Amino acid sequence: MAEDNDPESQTEDPTQKRLDDALERGDVAKSQEINTWFMIAGGTLVVSTFSGSVGSGLTTPMRNLLANSWMIKTDPKALLALMQQIEVAVFGAVGVPLLMLVLAAIAGNMLQHRLVWSTESLAPKFSKISPAAGFTRIFGKQAAANFLKGIGKLVILSVVMTVVLWPERHRMEAMVRLDPVAMLGATTSMTIHLLGAVVAALAIIAIGDYFFQYRSWFQRQKMSLQEIKEEFKQSEGDPHIKGKLKQLRQQRSRKRMMAAVPKASVIITNPTHYSVALSYERGMTAPICVAKGVDNLAFKIREIAREHDIPIVENVPLARALYATVEIDQEIPTEHYHAVAEVIGYVMKLKRGFSAGRG
Repeated sequence: MAEDNDPESQTEDPTQKRLDDALERGDVAKSQEINTWFMIAGGTLVVSTFSGSVGSGLTTPMRNLLANSWMIKTDPKALLALMQQIEVAVFGAVGVPLLMLVLAAIAGNMLQHRLVWSTESLAPKFSKISPAAGFTRIFGKQAAANFLKGIGKLVILSVVMTVVLWPERHRMEAMVRLDPVAMLGATTSMTIHLLGAVVAALAIIAIGDYFFQYRSWFQRQKMSLQEIKEEFKQSEGDPHIKGKLKQLRQQRSRKRMMAAVPKASVIITNPTHYSVALSYERGMTAPICVAKGVDNLAFKIREIAREHDIPIVENVPLARALYATVEIDQEIPTEHYHAVAEVIGYVMKLKRGFSAGRG
């Protein structure tokens, strides 16, 4: 329906199934600022923790290489072995820092949502090349929010860098006269200080952006009343079909019940409304209800009973009580034992008298 695609009609909160389907499609609430923050925070941790070890890990093999350059053989096999040695040295120096950056990138995603494997985003879609969709992406609400966010980040980071570096301006001017080794230490210290301030500022931006992205994503998942009805039909079944199935089950149950009436020992009835068919044989704990009904069904039970010479006993209160308290194929409740026993005893006397009369 047209209204299903109208954002104004999508006023209802999404169902859990709608959210699960979105997750399977790879449509999740995701803030790129969270990933950026984790990467910068991871980079800051790497610089502050491993800058010395990485520098020494690269300096020592490079220094040895330059010092013993006259001993380097130039044949292909020797050059290949040399390249392998350099690769091992570089990987040994930067391997752990790179692993920490990878873990930071993964953590940035897992903090927002669990891992999702979906190929739907790779499938070709007309909306990706549609001029109208492209116009919406460029000038839509999300694009405006990204533009304002970029301006805000630029302003905040400019303020942070100014606050951190302005007191160090005289120190930076004096660095040009420092020894390179001393300059490296001072630069590293200042860089870590600056990165720490940037991480703190970006944390505020990232948290705000995540809540904005989540709200936008949740709004996209909202549903119209018609969509909720359709989902209910799919998950619970069409009410009309369920009604038909229920009717069929009732019809089959009624047929089985009517087929059991000829096996009854007695029909206890209220002539105007109720009929309850009971079956009893010697050795049974209590009589069992094999059929019951009201109005037309009660008349049908009595009609079948007459066709098969099943005794019919009128007992208005007992018929009402049995109909209300006993189900098909169940024994009668104990509170009705005495009354039913009198009825069955009466029926057996009639049968014995009838048999004696025929004899």
